[in-house]
Amino acid sequence: MEVLALIPARGGSKGLPNKNILPLGGHPLIAWSIAAAKATPGIGRVVVSTDSPEIARISREYGAETPFLRPADLAGDFTTDLETFVHALNWLDSEEGYNPDLVFQLRPTSPIRFLTEMQTCLRLLREHPEAQSVRTVTPSPVTPYKMWLVDGPDQPMRPLLSVPGMAEPYNMPRQKLPATWWQTGTYDLIRTEVIRKQGSMSGSCILPVCIENHLAIDIDDLNSFNRAEALISQIDCIRP
Repeated sequence: MEVLALIPARGGSKGLPNKNILPLGGHPLIAWSIAAAKATPGIGRVVVSTDSPEIARISREYGAETPFLRPADLAGDFTTDLETFVHALNWLDSEEGYNPDLVFQLRPTSPIRFLTEMQTCLRLLREHPEAQSVRTVTPSPVTPYKMWLVDGPDQPMRPLLSVPGMAEPYNMPRQKLPATWWQTGTYDLIRTEVIRKQGSMSGSCILPVCIENHLAIDIDDLNSFNRAEALISQIDCIRP
């Protein structure tokens, strides 16, 4: 199977300006995702999709390809992953005739990765042809069975979720409620045909790769950036 690692890294960021190239542990943030892709046997190409010439330049220095610059209208605050990936896959197909079987999405904002988990993602899709994608999940920090929908200050609240056979899950001890998992942005591996033919970044058959809660870093502000920097100094993750 041909595997593409695609790293989306737009130039604009309001929460933490220039976050994709800020130095983390002595290297630009995006370098950590590039290193994870290049360290994983089975990944054939590492491509960065960016609208920023500066991000493109730094990405090439760390060994990634930047065969195109993403159009500005696909680099806004509300641009979806699907739009970014369809653009990249269509460009690679039309300009190079390149059509990978699997696409790894490696977000720069989740820099803590391990080779064993990268390999687990690949193994799962190779061994389970019925699966359409793999995503990392971690135990939910709070239970959604105690969450509510609020229509207005003078309207009755509605429980977000129900549990078959349990009249009032929101009044039950947490230990009696079903375990739930929160999806992280650490690893997404998708069959290319799901993106191109179904217009989905996951499909409906998604296999889990479970990671520890403290490793589920998603950098979107200075606080989370500092937490990531402190953590990588203590663990043996993939490094540039």
